[in-house]
Amino acid sequence: MRRHTYWPVALTIGGSDSGGGAGVQADLKTFAALRVHGTSAVACLTAQNPCGVRAVQPATPAMLRAQIEAVFEELPPAACKTGMLFAAPLIRVVADFFKHPHRPPLVVDPVMLATSGAQLLSAGAEKILQRELLPRAALVTPNLGEAERLLSTRLRSVEDLRRAARTLHERFGCAALVKGGHLRGGREAADIFFDGRTELLLTAPFVRGVSTHGTGCAYSAAITAGLARGLGLTQAVSRAKEFITQAIACSIRAGRHDVLNPFALD
Repeated sequence: MRRHTYWPVALTIGGSDSGGGAGVQADLKTFAALRVHGTSAVACLTAQNPCGVRAVQPATPAMLRAQIEAVFEELPPAACKTGMLFAAPLIRVVADFFKHPHRPPLVVDPVMLATSGAQLLSAGAEKILQRELLPRAALVTPNLGEAERLLSTRLRSVEDLRRAARTLHERFGCAALVKGGHLRGGREAADIFFDGRTELLLTAPFVRGVSTHGTGCAYSAAITAGLARGLGLTQAVSRAKEFITQAIACSIRAGRHDVLNPFALD
């Protein structure tokens, strides 16, 4: 009789990227690379490629809720993440689902802008994200621009990232990973993690000459995969930093574009 190999389950709730470089597609590839069975609830369809987002079609709230419930009924996730939720009614669906006790840890990647500059969070949705979803999260993972929007302040240094992570934790009650990859003038990609007790400075050399999108999606998915495999939050974040650094450094070419290589650590 064949013995089955067991993989834990993780759920991504976010937008579909028709170009395959970001969103749900990037999350599922990351889960697979880290030996986690990926499930998904698609909040939005997007028409996009590495050059930009052409159109967005959100799911109905009822359809998003049905997808999440279907996954939990037969494939209960050990950890979950959100990406692009786009609209206030969709954010409310996720926040309402995760307000119940005994839900798995939730990593919130507060997707607001595409790398190309396209708006991925509709008007009025940001307040709902802050008021209803972030207090349900185990971790929030804003990049530099997203942290600036959440805190209404400019961030120009690693010390600013440190203060931002502490302020996010104080304001929303969740751990924070503030990603400083877009800081100007630095020689390293520096991120700050803070959970109320532990602070981590996570650094890696910038990879020159490579332009990819979807790094935030894959980074947060790698953290989610670590949690699904039973790692503590600090260890999951540290390993995810190693994962995303290698995925960028060992990027591959698809068509005329660089894309992340989630299997670089294999």
